[in-house]
Amino acid sequence: MVFSSLLFLFRFLPIVLLAYYILPKKCRNFVLFLSSLVFYAWGEPVYVVLILLSTCVDYAAGLAVHYFKEKGKMSGAKVMVACSAVINLALLGFFKYAGFFLQIVHQLTGLAMPELHLALPIGISFYTFQTMSYTIDVYRGDAKMQKNFITFGAYVALFPQLIAGPIVRFKDVAEQLDHRKETISQFSKGILRFMVGLGKKVLIANQVGALWSQIAAMPDSELTTAMAWLGVVAFTLQIYFDFSGYSDMAIGLGAMFGFTFPENFNYPYESKSITEFWRRWHISLGTWFREYVYIPLGGNRHGVGRQILNLAIVWFLTGLWHGAYYNFILWGVYYGVLLVLEKFVLKKVLDKLPAAFGHIYTMLFVMIGWSLFSWQDMTDSANYMRAMFFRTGAGVVNQQTMYLLVSHAVLLVIAVIGSLSVVKRFLICRAFPEDTARREIAAILFTIVLFIACVVLLVNSSYNPFLYFRF
Repeated sequence: MVFSSLLFLFRFLPIVLLAYYILPKKCRNFVLFLSSLVFYAWGEPVYVVLILLSTCVDYAAGLAVHYFKEKGKMSGAKVMVACSAVINLALLGFFKYAGFFLQIVHQLTGLAMPELHLALPIGISFYTFQTMSYTIDVYRGDAKMQKNFITFGAYVALFPQLIAGPIVRFKDVAEQLDHRKETISQFSKGILRFMVGLGKKVLIANQVGALWSQIAAMPDSELTTAMAWLGVVAFTLQIYFDFSGYSDMAIGLGAMFGFTFPENFNYPYESKSITEFWRRWHISLGTWFREYVYIPLGGNRHGVGRQILNLAIVWFLTGLWHGAYYNFILWGVYYGVLLVLEKFVLKKVLDKLPAAFGHIYTMLFVMIGWSLFSWQDMTDSANYMRAMFFRTGAGVVNQQTMYLLVSHAVLLVIAVIGSLSVVKRFLICRAFPEDTARREIAAILFTIVLFIACVVLLVNSSYNPFLYFRF
């Protein structure tokens, strides 16, 4: 079940909201826990066992860590944190990476390896990081142990952000789990935020995604250089509106239930460096790796060589986190190299150059990165990149390229403008000042029109994927 489905919009969500607000407050976490398990089981009933197992492991680990800390036995607390990490990473590793590992062993040794055809449990990369953050936060003293299993289960399985984030650290919502206050104002803002995300997904991401799919399916012999760049521009826009749209919907849903989730995007395509891009893109993942991997490794504290090693480890793991394919690992290494170069070589140069140059430089390398990320096969990615850099027999441009460009020009312009903060800063804020009746009326009308447009497209279209579901 996905947020941008008629089943979710007209059945699941209304029923859950009704139950949540009709029942007494003390039942609300139970409603969230139960409905979240139903939401997850709708697509993969067998793998509900995994999320329950992960919940039980870290619930018990949190209790044990608290007990050992109270007794002053820090070695025991460390053992429990290690047990949590080992069990969670073992589950993630088996279902996500076991087949990839066996493939590597076969390629290196020539030994016959069994073929594993395991379906990847949806959201496992996200909820694994969340449950681990709980145990670590309790150990560090950044959060208190959660005694109530239902409340902790609601945190782990919380359906608004279960499938594709944002990755919500326990310490960010610990207080809200026990003492949140739902208000009409917050609920209405949640509806608007959800509708903005739905519009991003259905009206823009799906449409530019169809263009990318059409170009990606072309034989190499027909792929011109201009067509290849048009395709990567389409994918660049698709993945932003797809993922940021999902995050907007998740944050909006959280607000409807009284939660404040962390932001996950901050107009990343306005960045003037790769470093800035990664401060604005998938913020919750970057925060998780910084707090639970980079800083514990030593961060910036032990000289240049150690910093480079720490960055290399983090970006190798970032690539691997996205999937068990060489392309994703190479994508992570690619960004690791760029970030090291910026940190120690290019930063002073970039600071002196015009902002426009920094923006062009950033978007060029981001799009090259997406051309790696968009494929699961190295050969396909290499062939596509050859076309991007004039190594194609189809030439630079042809009639089909011009047709696709002209027929999608309006959509692409809207998408580019929509990916920038100019819409919010100049068009919305200036036309509708904060806390005015005019702005409230405009928000209501905008929400209604957006919802109708999205439903019409959902009814008439079968193309409705979420890119980050595969992670």
